Amino acid sequence: MERIDNKEVLDQLRDVNKERIDSSKCRVLICAGTGCLASGSGEIYEKIKELISENPDVEVHFGPEIAHGNGPMEVKKSGCHGFCEMGPLMRIEPLGVLYTKVKLEDCEEIFEKTIKNGEIVNRLIYKQNGVEYPKQEEIPFYKKQTRLVLENCGRIDAEHIDESLANDGYQAFAKALFEMTPAEVVDVVMESNLRGRGGGGFQTGYKWKQVARQEEKIRYVVCNGDEGDPGAFMDRSIMEGDPHKMIEGMMIAAYAVGAQEGYIYVRAEYPLAISRLKKAIQDAEEAGLLGDNILGTDFSFHLHINRGAGAFVCGEGSALTASIEGNRGMPRVKPPRTVEKGLFEKPTVLNNVETYANVPMIILNGAEWYKGIGAPNSPGTKAFAITGSVKNTGLIEVPMGTTLREVIFDIGGGIKGDAEFKAVQIGGPSGGCLVTPQLDVSLDFDSLKKMGAMIGSGGLVVMDSNTCMVEVARFFMNFTQNESCGKCVPCREGTKRMLEILERIVAGQGKVEDLDMLEELATTITDTALCGLGKSAALPVMSTLKLFRDEYLEHVVDKKCKTGTCSALKRYVIDPEKCKGCSKCARNCPVNAISGQIKEPFTINSDICIKCGACESACPFGAIHAES
Repeated sequence: MERIDNKEVLDQLRDVNKERIDSSKCRVLICAGTGCLASGSGEIYEKIKELISENPDVEVHFGPEIAHGNGPMEVKKSGCHGFCEMGPLMRIEPLGVLYTKVKLEDCEEIFEKTIKNGEIVNRLIYKQNGVEYPKQEEIPFYKKQTRLVLENCGRIDAEHIDESLANDGYQAFAKALFEMTPAEVVDVVMESNLRGRGGGGFQTGYKWKQVARQEEKIRYVVCNGDEGDPGAFMDRSIMEGDPHKMIEGMMIAAYAVGAQEGYIYVRAEYPLAISRLKKAIQDAEEAGLLGDNILGTDFSFHLHINRGAGAFVCGEGSALTASIEGNRGMPRVKPPRTVEKGLFEKPTVLNNVETYANVPMIILNGAEWYKGIGAPNSPGTKAFAITGSVKNTGLIEVPMGTTLREVIFDIGGGIKGDAEFKAVQIGGPSGGCLVTPQLDVSLDFDSLKKMGAMIGSGGLVVMDSNTCMVEVARFFMNFTQNESCGKCVPCREGTKRMLEILERIVAGQGKVEDLDMLEELATTITDTALCGLGKSAALPVMSTLKLFRDEYLEHVVDKKCKTGTCSALKRYVIDPEKCKGCSKCARNCPVNAISGQIKEPFTINSDICIKCGACESACPFGAIHAES
């Protein structure tokens, strides 16, 4: 691509690329996000591409009601469509058809029936409660969303800048550069009340204003792409599916605060995101949209990528900047804050991927437009990764203020196996639990804070009645303890002690006084830990203790786990009515806990039994079962 030296050329390229897309006879968009690629979408892409390349002049017959151009057919690798439960996914335009769980052997039928003749392959379309949904927009999972940040994910070629330009890519940056002063850009972002999507919900415009007013003129713009929460993949999907939107947001921030260097900190476990970001930066540099004298002006901005080393604590701002500098990623005492002394001791704007991806829309459409979406004190939309015991797992985007009930039951389709809803863990390992009476709580920063929970980066783990909440608390505490950087005593030692107590409880060795000790430790860690991650480390335990204290008491008093999750609290018994006395169970027991005489019912010594389940598996008569 030739260098773009002014806004007129940028507009021309937008129009040319839009016309190219609109003139296509058919566009096949195959999900090439990490999840679908793992399920074989790469081979599906190659097969469809092969079939189309062998038939370049094939006519398409979509019927008179479906308009299409006379240009070539196109096969594109898109980013994540979001409906991960149903991958690999394939969208065919202009039909708007979305095929789910596509296999390599389906490709020829799709080509012959759908691409050539516009016929629907019914077995590949999504079905819910007996209703068929051939078009993506009609599927309840999508219909109830408001996809703004994720609008292009799944709809454009994620690896080529032309597709981004055709969808108004870099138009917001050009507007800021040619029509607004840096101060005006900051004012618009402040007026929009865009709040950081990384967890804390701090006002983005105020952060930018603090950097812009610093006396030090060397400033940096940093993007936190170190998404470490278990089950969260919002930022990853944006970087993979629409990297230019995030880059454009960083460029606008750089112009607003007078920065010339930017860094994207991406966790090393995201190789595809890193690859696509590198390609996006290279394409933008070649087009004159990054580097020196951007769009023929005296504004210059250079962007770099840093790979994280897998430390959860590097999601904290000062630890992240220390890691970029080549030091061990550990938080530091504040003040001074990142806006005053951040990267290389210079004033630094630090926001996460989703926050930057919101900025271009705000600049193009205005602050009032943005404030018209979502909750009054938390405007805009929020992307959530919904996982766990829910029928439709995946990546969603809804207006702030949407209720949990709408997310789980309308978009998520309800609980798997129509089980009973029990709780949802929100905010990752630093978040809390919400239960049935809170299903109608508004998903916004302030409402959740009042409930003792937090949005965090946007992970939602749904749990049903078969989930042991004590084990959930142990799991998250184990994660947090492993990820503690060890700099401060409350987090390093406190989380270790809490984990030891929880492990004793699930092993059937807990005491009632352990619950008081857990609460005391949780309060101490929250009040005294050095960084935000440490201060919120005990939230899952505090939340589950408050809401499910009866389960903790059951574990420590009755030595039972009613869900059967905690294996140490299981008790294997032999039904004497079913036992034939074959001795197979005794012969398979590794600790000789089973005794009896041939042709007489056998018994299990619970004091010796290690609850391995070998006897249950070995019994040919189904006479052995575990009691919780």
